Amino acid sequence: MTEHLKLPIGIDSFEKIWKENFYYIDKTKLIEQLLQNWSKVNLFTRPRRFGKTLNMSMIKSFFEIGTDKRLFDGLYISSKKELCEEYMGKYPVIFLSLKGVEGLTFEEARDSLCELITSEVRRFKLLLNSALLDNDEKNLYHELVSLQDSQKSELGTKLKFSLKKLSELLYQYYGKKVIILIDEYDVPLDKAFQHGYYKEMVSLIRGLFGETLKTNEFLQFAVLTGCLRVSKESIFTGLNNFKIYAVDDVRYDEEFGFTNQEVAKLLSDYNLQEHFPEAKEWYDGYRFGNVGIYCPWDVINYVFDLIDNPEAQPKSYWINSSGNDLVKRFIDKADATTRDEIEQLIAEKTVEKRIRLDLTYDEIDNSIDNIWSVLFTTGYLTQVGCVGDHIYQLVTEFQQNPVPIFPLWQEQKCSSSFPHKPVAESASASGSSFAPGCRFRPSIVSLIVQRVSAHKPG
Repeated sequence: MTEHLKLPIGIDSFEKIWKENFYYIDKTKLIEQLLQNWSKVNLFTRPRRFGKTLNMSMIKSFFEIGTDKRLFDGLYISSKKELCEEYMGKYPVIFLSLKGVEGLTFEEARDSLCELITSEVRRFKLLLNSALLDNDEKNLYHELVSLQDSQKSELGTKLKFSLKKLSELLYQYYGKKVIILIDEYDVPLDKAFQHGYYKEMVSLIRGLFGETLKTNEFLQFAVLTGCLRVSKESIFTGLNNFKIYAVDDVRYDEEFGFTNQEVAKLLSDYNLQEHFPEAKEWYDGYRFGNVGIYCPWDVINYVFDLIDNPEAQPKSYWINSSGNDLVKRFIDKADATTRDEIEQLIAEKTVEKRIRLDLTYDEIDNSIDNIWSVLFTTGYLTQVGCVGDHIYQLVTEFQQNPVPIFPLWQEQKCSSSFPHKPVAESASASGSSFAPGCRFRPSIVSLIVQRVSAHKPG
């Protein structure tokens, strides 16, 4: 029975979800779409907490040799018999999540990446005992396992070729080309940008991706996910058959995040269907391609709270789980024009802006106008229409389903600055979380107000 299924809060392993009886919303159509829209390298950019890692884990479980095919029983993809016969469990898969590759220095981050790759290499210890590999190839495997023992002067070069060499060894063993999955590819670049070693990290990632994705004759195809779409010229130079699916693309628009129907079914499965209007009002605020999308992290946490307390009120869970450093950096630099435009958003108006989906981190500080591209791609703003070449009508994510405007904003607003106190703080002074009659989601609005309030001229 569905009511006995646990909710997968923080669970991003597809295999774990099925083997340990967690609730799962079927996104296996993504597999069919990947094969139908085939490209050598596919990049999906979506905000944090929209199911990217879980989808990557699902792709790995489907294609990897030795998979438990029962994992997909009853799911959409299992109805595609010929596709499953041809592709399920037929490929070696390399899977890396770069979300933990960081450090205060370049050397720390590089060592972190080295350990990550070494850990993935260890998954294939069976190569050591194979008669299909000669001694030179087994020695190569030993080198990959011992990357961290390399001389510092050699480490960069060995990292650069590491995944390509592992692909070759897997091809020699299985006789099949390799599928490579790289999750949160942009995190090392984000952290490097914050800590002052961006150029060094770009050079390392460009070299690694070039050998892994461009000149790798043992590659079947690759899938990458991230939050920001980094310029192709920055780290993807020269890649052919390279497709980028950003938040404005109509392809794959339902495969990351939850749709109306999926949220309605989730609530119904837990006998909470009467809370659908509140869930829709609070969390149906994103638009990917042509589809309204809910943030999975918000919805699942809300259902979790409702199970224990049917009187639980909706709140913004996502804002407290996602890194805001890049956004805060921009808000702290907001000029008078930008503040005026932010006020328009808070007043539930649209702002028309040209969006760049291919910024590089070292370009971000070149113009305050880049704030709109960052807010859009990281999920703080969404779009309700395109009026020209990459010019979108932007709104805050809660405006997709209009709610009463926060009246305290107008009371405290002054002509040239933001209010003295964050809106949420001011509302709490009246004895409630929010102003009377107002359902206010403390996402981009509260973040902006809190940041800029702290910098109000005295």
